[in-house]
Amino acid sequence: MICMTAVTHQSAVLATPVRGRADLTAFIRFPYTVYRDHPFWVAPLEREQRAFLDPRRNPFFDVGTVQLFLARRGSAIVGRIAAVIDSRYTERHDPACGQFGLFECLDDSEAAAALFDAVAGWLDVRGLTKMLGPLSFSTNDECGLLVDGFDGPPSILMPYNPAYYPKLLVECGFGKAKDLLSWRIPMPADGEPVARIRQSADRSLAAPDVCVRALDPARYDADMAAVKDIYNDAWAENYAAVPMTDREFTHVIGGLKPLIKPELLQFVEIDGEPIAFTLWLPDANQALGVIHGRLTRFGLPIGLIKLSRASRRINRTRAITSGIKKAHRSRGLAAALFAETQRAAFQLGYTETEMSWVLEDNEPANRTVEACGGVLFRTHRLYERAMTPDPGSDPS
Repeated sequence: MICMTAVTHQSAVLATPVRGRADLTAFIRFPYTVYRDHPFWVAPLEREQRAFLDPRRNPFFDVGTVQLFLARRGSAIVGRIAAVIDSRYTERHDPACGQFGLFECLDDSEAAAALFDAVAGWLDVRGLTKMLGPLSFSTNDECGLLVDGFDGPPSILMPYNPAYYPKLLVECGFGKAKDLLSWRIPMPADGEPVARIRQSADRSLAAPDVCVRALDPARYDADMAAVKDIYNDAWAENYAAVPMTDREFTHVIGGLKPLIKPELLQFVEIDGEPIAFTLWLPDANQALGVIHGRLTRFGLPIGLIKLSRASRRINRTRAITSGIKKAHRSRGLAAALFAETQRAAFQLGYTETEMSWVLEDNEPANRTVEACGGVLFRTHRLYERAMTPDPGSDPS
């Protein structure tokens, strides 16, 4: 058993592996302790958290290994974390690097140190020498630590954390690996994209072999297969990205299907072949915030009733992913995708779109979003550390 201890004047902090259902329940519910006084936190649904952490139900475990840890001071839980090894990441990016994720902790340096040392010890005995995160469990899931923009709730599938978390990581020897940017785009009064984007879209669509279309519900499976094909091609060389397996993609899309509106999944086709797409989702977090992570109370569907009522008030979308096959990136297709999807969102009554996340050094994407009227409003950060930390490393 791996356990790490940090000694304080109060009592020792002990980080131990999660064993059994009681520990797992404690792991899932610990964030309620952290966020008790945080009005912007949106609690995840407990049943979804259990499914995510279940190797029988989450296809990530086909290619990755995870160990959960809880930190306790005496009998009180003071933090949690997951140590992760993704075989796709070690093969594609760095054979010496593992990941950490699902980090939650009180404002307690000793607790944070015990958690990260537990991850380091677990990775070390498996031959890895550094760690990257937070990734829960890959870039195909939620990732990054919020470092700027704490003044509002997160959008769907974006993490939120207390403002003291970056300090804890720096104190534990972590430095910046990469920033992930979030942009907010208000809906124009007429729903039309700005002139520069509209003109670029018109030019790209003037070619006789190019067209833009929405998801066709009658050919849903074929269109989703096209999304997976484009995604894995477009993201193949992106920072820390790993390809989705067939089971992983089916699992993710299955979870998102109730939220997908055909008008907000747009394709570009060339000679009838899909070569680019963008997917925007209604921001379900606007509704989920009212049920505090639970759909039922005492066997009654109170959460479902609240969720149904709140969902009528959703007025913003999040562009969660886009992709253009490498062979077609010079044709200005991003503008065409944005223009058509924004028009569709306007017709559906949405008043704002969030573009997130975008790598800080993806200059073409950031220029395009800014040209669309985007305002940078939030930053998440990935951190890295060698197994032997350098306390006080420069976070920038």
